[in-house]
This record gives sequence, structure tokens and C-alpha cells, in this order.
Amino acid sequence: MGDVMDKKKITNMEVKRKNRNEVFRYICKQGTVSNPDISYNMKISLPTATQITKELMAEGLLEEKGELQSTGGRRAKALSAVVNARLAVGLDITRNHIALVLTNIVGEILKYERIHQPYVFGEAYYQEVSERLERFLDENDADRDKILGVGISFPGIIDLDKGKITYSHILGIEDMPLDSISAFFSYPCFFLNDANAGAYAEGFHKDEAERFFYLSLSNTVGGAIYSGNELIQGKNFRCGEVGHMTVVMDGEICYCGKKGCLDAYCAAWHLSDAADGKLEQFFCLLDQGDAEAVKIWDSYTDYLAIAVNNIYMLLDCDIVLGGYVGSCMDTHLQELRDKAAGRNTFGEKEPYLKACNYKVAAAALGAALKVIEMFVSQI
Repeated sequence: MGDVMDKKKITNMEVKRKNRNEVFRYICKQGTVSNPDISYNMKISLPTATQITKELMAEGLLEEKGELQSTGGRRAKALSAVVNARLAVGLDITRNHIALVLTNIVGEILKYERIHQPYVFGEAYYQEVSERLERFLDENDADRDKILGVGISFPGIIDLDKGKITYSHILGIEDMPLDSISAFFSYPCFFLNDANAGAYAEGFHKDEAERFFYLSLSNTVGGAIYSGNELIQGKNFRCGEVGHMTVVMDGEICYCGKKGCLDAYCAAWHLSDAADGKLEQFFCLLDQGDAEAVKIWDSYTDYLAIAVNNIYMLLDCDIVLGGYVGSCMDTHLQELRDKAAGRNTFGEKEPYLKACNYKVAAAALGAALKVIEMFVSQI
């Protein structure tokens, strides 16, 4: 009898937490609401809605902001999330830079900074990054007591079950324990692959039912599937690694040692190398009709269109172009859409290929948002 009662108690607690969690998400999304509004739109009783918001106020996560206009009868109290009640930091580590982002509980970017910091394997590097992070927080008067943790984005395969970065060719890392990195930071650390982090940034404010593939076109090519408010990880945490999908049989040699990988044709450096290493400059040349830039872009998008069509045929969902190239190609997106459409067997009435919303610090932001999401899911 005791076990049955305990299970029932746990179930009731889970239901209560789920309701509280959903109410808080609803308030964050709507901005300002009332208890009757919550009750009506979320299909829960008014006493339940009132009790939940009372508990959230007691925890300092909600506040009253006057009264809402009445359509007749007593005015309802206006409730809003205390957006800066909790904070999170996102840290994106790349071969030559680190990016830092400070966000609040509703995912707003409070501060962003990108720092030239070449990756060097060893403790001194992580000690320096940790000190840079602390200076970043000092400069922005961040209350340390409000910080939930640091989300850290890496360009590599992160096996969360084994607690390791199993492989990062670009950083020269193999089988590196995550604990050996988190030991240098004063906050709980959460780790994501860089493409997964970028996808998380894109998906955070989307409708829960939305599903999309995030194609990260940076100095390496990666990808991630975002579905049902979460990332699809795969058996070995390698889901979405389209950079190593073969697009040309026995083609150009990829950095991984294989031939014909998408990365060998669509990494961002194929464009930036033609403009003194500056990707934005390449797109300026392209806009000006520079013959060499046009030729390079035409070849680049030929291969990219093959990959895009393959991904779409496999997953049948929107594809979001992110990374360095995806952040620059808004005005040239139609060219790629046309090339991909030429390979599409079925034809589409609505465009499925989209540019990313977050063009700056997407991976750092996504890493920070993962920290926020883990907190919100436990409210």
C-alpha cells in the first residue's frame, strides 16, 4: 500500500511541476497575462492557475505589474516574468576565437563579446578562458548569485553519456573528459556541439511542434535536427553530421581524410579565401558582380544544392542555413532555392529553405539557452 501511495504522490508532483512549467513558459511567451487568461488559454481551473502563479511569485520568478484593462467586472492583476531573475552564460570555443553571451530567463541577449583567443590544448588555455569569462561578467555587472551555469559550445562530437569530447579534428581533441574542462569554471557547465547549439538558438522561440534541420556552414560544415523542443542526438551523438556526407564520389579530400565530403566543397573558407580571409568582403564582391566571386559562388551553391536536396528528401522539413555563410546569404538565398528546386522530384509551393534568425553568436546563444531550458524544465 505504501509503494502505491508513494507512486501516486510522485505522479501528482510530476503533474504539478508539468503544469507549473507550462504556465511559466506561457507567461514568458506572452509577456503580460492574468490568471483568468492563463486559465482560459491553458484549459486549467482558475484556482489552479492562481495557485501556480502564487508559487512562482514566491520564488521570485513572477511579479505583478498593475492591472489589465477590464472588459467588464473586476480588473485582473497583470503578471509578468521577472526576466532577469536568473541569468546564463554561453561560451563558444572555436579554433581562433571565443564568443561570450549573457542571457536572461526569457532568452534575451544582454551582452555579447567576441575575443581573439587561439585554441591551445592544455590547462593554461582553459584558465585564461575562465578569467576572460569572469571579466566579461564584471564588466556587465552580472549578479553571480543569479547565474544558473555556463553552456559551452565546441566544434566536435560530444558524447554526453560518456562525458567526453570524443573527437574534434579542428581543435585536435580526442576523448577529452568534460569534467577536465568544467573544473576551470566556477559555475555548472553544460556542453553542446556547435551545430547543435546553433540549432538550439533557432528553435528556442519556435512553436513546440516545429521541426527543422539546421545546416551550419562555417569553417567546418555541420548540422542538427531540432524537433519537439529538443535536439535529436543519435546513437553516438553524431546525428546531423552532414559535413561528412558524400556529395562527389572520389572527390576532393576532406580534412577527415575521406574523399568527396560536403565539407570539402562547402566550408566557409572556400569563399573567404577569395577575399583576404573576410567572408563579408566576399559577399560584397559578389554583390558588385565580381567575375571570380560569381564563379566561386556558382560552384559553391551547386554542391550545396545537392546536399540541401538530399537532406530535404530524407527529412521532409524546413532547412535553416546557419553558421558564417548562412548569416551572410539573405539576398542570395533565392539562387540556392532555385538550384535545389531543380533537383526536387516533387516540387514545392512553399519555400522550405530559410536563412537563420540569429546571425551573430548563434552557438554561444544556443549554449546559454540550453542552460535556461534545463532550469525552466524543472520549475
